[in-house]
Amino acid sequence: MKIHRTIPPAAAPIDMKSLFHGLAGIFLSKKYMKKVEDELRDYFGVKYIFLVSSGKAALTIILRALKSLSPEKSRVLIPAYTCFSVPSAITRAGLRVSLCDVDPRTLNFDHDLLENCAQKEDTLCVIATHLFGLPSDMEKMNNFGKRNALFIVEDAAQAMGGKQGEKLLGSLGDVGFFSLGRGKNITCGSGGIIVTDSDNIAREIKHELGRIEDMSLAETLKEFIKVLIMSIFIRPSLYWFPSGLSFLKLGETVYDADFPMRKFSGMQAGLLAGWQRRLEESNEVRARNVSYLTAGLNLPRRPLTPVPYLRLPVLVESRETRENVDALSLRKGLGISRMYPAPINRIDEIRDQFKETGFPRASEVAERLRTLPTHQLVSEKDIETICRCFENGQNAFNVQQFPERRKRFLNKWSI
Repeated sequence: MKIHRTIPPAAAPIDMKSLFHGLAGIFLSKKYMKKVEDELRDYFGVKYIFLVSSGKAALTIILRALKSLSPEKSRVLIPAYTCFSVPSAITRAGLRVSLCDVDPRTLNFDHDLLENCAQKEDTLCVIATHLFGLPSDMEKMNNFGKRNALFIVEDAAQAMGGKQGEKLLGSLGDVGFFSLGRGKNITCGSGGIIVTDSDNIAREIKHELGRIEDMSLAETLKEFIKVLIMSIFIRPSLYWFPSGLSFLKLGETVYDADFPMRKFSGMQAGLLAGWQRRLEESNEVRARNVSYLTAGLNLPRRPLTPVPYLRLPVLVESRETRENVDALSLRKGLGISRMYPAPINRIDEIRDQFKETGFPRASEVAERLRTLPTHQLVSEKDIETICRCFENGQNAFNVQQFPERRKRFLNKWSI
């Protein structure tokens, strides 16, 4: 274990004031819950808001609700490269995973393939994913859903606060969800938000929520202690300690279909005190840091979008560069991460569902993608060092002065 400044790959800091409100929420649960629900309903401009213990729990409840509305259908169509929590929630809901290959430029569905992928009569819904904050084309997705009589579920777990047109992401499909996990735009340690305008979907979600338990006092206190510890050790000056403890498995991607499902607690609602201000500040910083990284790495100019990147995704061309960048990042504590290590069809627990079906572009993204930290704890000096890391990765550790002209090492698929 080496003691040095270490940037967490993802972070959403929690201050002492929020921790105080979290403690108060244990004793004033109804007050804090109503306040947060009312604020979220007004913010998203939707009729219904539901809060649960995690983003995975939110998706599971949504899928069970949709299954109740279309009991003859059992498949959920998702991108072949996405967070492992998505297929784990599908399995937990008692449904089957269907896949469509991705477009490496958008990290979303390849729309040329999507129509054929939804031809199975038992397809229940499609999950449109705003991965890392990159918005899915919701106009295309909604039209696709209408043509094929499918529900459109919006996975906005990594895009809270982003917009498409005048509407907030998460509120554009039939139903959407967000994650309040430790690495998201804002956090209360864990938690999930469900939003919808559909009376029918809301009715079934209420029914499903009635089947899960409240968080016990012991579970609540345990979660609070986790948040307290995280709020201390998330700082780059201290993150070297938890990141050096292998048994914590920080940053490790795991498929787990046996995760706990609980109702949202008053403590979690308390931790969200001032969440809208925190969200705006977080997203402003992320947008600014992405601008600096984009310029420093000489990446292609991106279309103007109000969505900040939860992490900045970069497709690296050569294996040698990837290995060098990974080694430099580990040595200097730069928070550059590989993200999801494999396409969904290669997850051991569910790979039998796909037999010999291949998803070559998803496989390539899993191999080549690296994500860069964008959160509030990243300094301008960190950004300069990250850019140097990529330079040196390309040039086999031959240091060049920042920000002199660089050799291009990202091909035309660079995101």
